[in-house]
Amino acid sequence: MKTVRFGIIGCGLMGREFGSAVARWCHLTEMDVRPEIVAVCDMNETLTAWFKDNFATVRQVTKEYAELLANPEVDAVYIAVPHNLHAEFYCAAIEAGKHLLGEKPFGIDKAANDQIMECIRRHPDVFVRCSSESPFFPAVQRIGAMIESGAFGRIIEVNSGFLHCSDMDVNKPINWKRLLKFNGEYGCMGDLGMHACHMPFRAGWLPKNVRAVLSNIVPERPDGKGGMAECETWDNATLLCTAEDADGNDFPLTIKTQRISPGHKNTWYLEILGTKTSARWSSKQINTLEVLEYTGGEQAWQMIDMGHEMAYKSLTGGIFEAGFSDSILQMWAAFLQELEHGKPPSRFSGCVTPEEVALSHGLFTAALESQDSKAVCPIGT
Repeated sequence: MKTVRFGIIGCGLMGREFGSAVARWCHLTEMDVRPEIVAVCDMNETLTAWFKDNFATVRQVTKEYAELLANPEVDAVYIAVPHNLHAEFYCAAIEAGKHLLGEKPFGIDKAANDQIMECIRRHPDVFVRCSSESPFFPAVQRIGAMIESGAFGRIIEVNSGFLHCSDMDVNKPINWKRLLKFNGEYGCMGDLGMHACHMPFRAGWLPKNVRAVLSNIVPERPDGKGGMAECETWDNATLLCTAEDADGNDFPLTIKTQRISPGHKNTWYLEILGTKTSARWSSKQINTLEVLEYTGGEQAWQMIDMGHEMAYKSLTGGIFEAGFSDSILQMWAAFLQELEHGKPPSRFSGCVTPEEVALSHGLFTAALESQDSKAVCPIGT
């Protein structure tokens, strides 16, 4: 089995989720390539110590990302840092010849993303993808197969979103995601938006315009020093778009990203309404897929109880249920599979491409313009 040696830059929550996926790699029964963590970089020594304690393969621990990128033993990197650092860190990794899985949104704004995209174009031998886990749940994989087979007929409407309530508590101290200099003007769109865009974009349902309603619901929060600090970024975003299907027909595409969504701890959802078949799924009932097939006469939603039907086969039996840690493992399998073999096994079993991320920047930039003008705005490139 081929080994790809990884460095991790940013060893917080998602860095450690990657580490946990590496520890479970033997769970994937048909992979012919595996990751090995050999280097870690973070300013927080407690976080890097976690990797040293749990992975005997780690041979480099540093606070300087340039030192990790200069390490010839590192083949690829996972980078999870605040958005204002994306352009600098991602371009440095690509220029160092390191394959990259980076966190969304691949740049604090469109200008930063343009810089990253130009760097990718100059280094075609470097494999680059973006993190997004939601398509790797079994129900969403089934929806992807339905899209590929043309099961929906003409698309009537698509709704996709990512909702959570992490900022419902108004006494929660401010963090970097509420500050423009770190998170950027996109606010919740940059932080959450790629999750909601992944499936529609992969299906080829690209928005042509947008009317955005953006909300800053909690204008200030405790600063952790006894005072209050201004919250500068958007909490919630609702984007109503006109999209186009493969036959050139327009339909409404609604994308929601919300940090303050009552009752939603961490909810992905996807709904596709078509003239032949409709489907809907929410991670609130993560293993349930609802399908309505219309053949004339009465209409009824059926509930399908999904098993462990993953894109990349694992030890878990098909009768068992999937969870978030499984989707993380699947996403990393997708990255390694495409790195090694050049393509994913199916259309919807691959990670977000740089081109899809660039589309999201066009959408979010137009959404900011729409919010300012209170008008429908075309989406540029």
